[in-house]
Amino acid sequence: MFITGFRAVASISRRKAVDTAAKRLHTDRSDTEPRQITRLRKNFDAQLADLSKRNSELERLNSSMEAAIDHMGRGLSMFDSEQRLLVCNKAYADVYMLPPELTAPGTPFIEILRYHLKQTAGADTSGKGAAEWIQDHIARLQIEGHVEEVQRLADGRVIRVSYRPLAGGGWVDMQEDITAQRRSDEKIEWLARHDTLTEIPNRFHFREHLTKQFATYDTRKGFALLWLDLDHFKDVNDQLGHLVGDGLLKSVADRLRSCLRAGDIVGRLGGDEFAILQCGADRPELAEALARRVLDRIRLPHEVAGHSLFTDVSIGIALAPTHGQTPEQLLASADLALYQAKSRGRGLHAVFCQQTMGTPASVLSPLRAELEHAVERSELVLHYQPIVDLQKGEVSCCEALMRWKHPSRGMIAPADFIPIAEETKLIVSMGKWALEQACSDALDWPASTKVAVNLSAVQIECGDIYETVTDVLAQTGLPPARLQLEITESVLMRDRARTQEVLRKLHDLGVMISLDDFGSCFATLSYLHSFPFRKIKLDRSFVRDIPQHRDCVTIVKSVADLARELEMHSVAEGVETAACLTTVRDAGYSEAQGFYFSPAVRASGVERALRLCAQRFSAATAPTDTQHIPNIYA
Repeated sequence: MFITGFRAVASISRRKAVDTAAKRLHTDRSDTEPRQITRLRKNFDAQLADLSKRNSELERLNSSMEAAIDHMGRGLSMFDSEQRLLVCNKAYADVYMLPPELTAPGTPFIEILRYHLKQTAGADTSGKGAAEWIQDHIARLQIEGHVEEVQRLADGRVIRVSYRPLAGGGWVDMQEDITAQRRSDEKIEWLARHDTLTEIPNRFHFREHLTKQFATYDTRKGFALLWLDLDHFKDVNDQLGHLVGDGLLKSVADRLRSCLRAGDIVGRLGGDEFAILQCGADRPELAEALARRVLDRIRLPHEVAGHSLFTDVSIGIALAPTHGQTPEQLLASADLALYQAKSRGRGLHAVFCQQTMGTPASVLSPLRAELEHAVERSELVLHYQPIVDLQKGEVSCCEALMRWKHPSRGMIAPADFIPIAEETKLIVSMGKWALEQACSDALDWPASTKVAVNLSAVQIECGDIYETVTDVLAQTGLPPARLQLEITESVLMRDRARTQEVLRKLHDLGVMISLDDFGSCFATLSYLHSFPFRKIKLDRSFVRDIPQHRDCVTIVKSVADLARELEMHSVAEGVETAACLTTVRDAGYSEAQGFYFSPAVRASGVERALRLCAQRFSAATAPTDTQHIPNIYA
């Protein structure tokens, strides 16, 4: 029974389980369809939300990318396989100044190309249109894979463009404005080859031009090299400062440029040295003509920082291929020619002499060795040039001019040996001899006639010139009032304090101090009241050039007015014609000196020269046609 009963219970339990399962099955069948739709909707909503989120993220990234591309420093554009614009940034449009309609996606590249080729300076599309240019461009990309070029736009900008092909056809390009970089590079290149002060080629670049000239010149025509050196430039720096010296160098460089023809080159070799490469100069006469033109222009006053500066230049000339067939040979020849010009007195030009090529400097100037014995052998002589008083019409003074009577070379002018004497300091002993001789000769002249002797800066620096003068006056017995010492402006710049002290003592002694060659060097008006001058001698160049340069008349008159205001005597040098004499008389000069009255004569001829100068003065001031006065010295 337990088992039966158990089985009955089990049977009942099984039936209940089956019934329950049946009920559940019926219930599941009725709920399946709504639940699936709900689940699908939930999945769809979830996917839609995710897609929306991803799209928002993509839009954000796209916006960031667009902003980054638009704000990048370079231009960027992409074109598809059909050469249509895919995308470009603002920088690309700005580079080529494209209108908005040409920056829209889908714009054919050929339209953009036609537009910006018009903006490109020097774009060479002659012989082929824009379509052909595109074909060549695509072919290059396929072959080279990467193409880079530099474009110069009409407004002066320089653009570097880099092209790279895309995998599916087309390309991407980038534009970079390298204008500032190019200008910087060009400036660095320019600085490497030019003198920054004068803005002309430096030694390196001038040498490049010279080397190129040797490689390309026509041997039938040749060319010339002129080597220039400013005379006494160191005095400007020492006395007026480097700023004024720099200003003078700039002015000289400008003058040199103005002397050149097309194709000629001027360069600064360093310091106060310049050089000119003269093309097509197949004869010395052509180079000498240029040298004379340079000398004339350099001698005109240079207005620098409130100073009116006067300077001169020495020039050495060498011609290719006669004087050198390489740059080194030609430079060496020009250098030797420059030395020759300086040894002859500076302010001159000299053409290289073939016979002296490669000769040592000591051999080039045999006068240097012989000059030492000139005094002891009594080879030096003094000639005297009269100075006429324009009020009294008589000779007031005679200037002593040293000559060298060489036993084999004949009479040598001071310009040929005085520079050597100064360099070797022989001028000290030579100057003492000249002072003694001049004072002794003056004793034979009328008591109203003074004697003028030139002083060198070396005499003041290296010798006791005050003691020398006092000793000579004591020995000869010449009154101090009859002695006139002449110094040039360059002397004042050597040792200003010492020079001022020495000249003051000589002035107190009763000796007249005269400023010679006024206006020929680096004068400043401060010298006229700082030093005890009683006379100003205007440089002969101003008077001599009166017929050719009427503006010289203004300068001549201004100096006379200046001397009168300062209560000084004024002397006009270089009076060679009656017209010049009339000009300086009308300007108010006290005295005049020049070939019109008399050349320099020997001591034995001074008495006759005094009489003839008075006759010349009377003839010039007589109411007759002075243009036809006979030359009594002919």
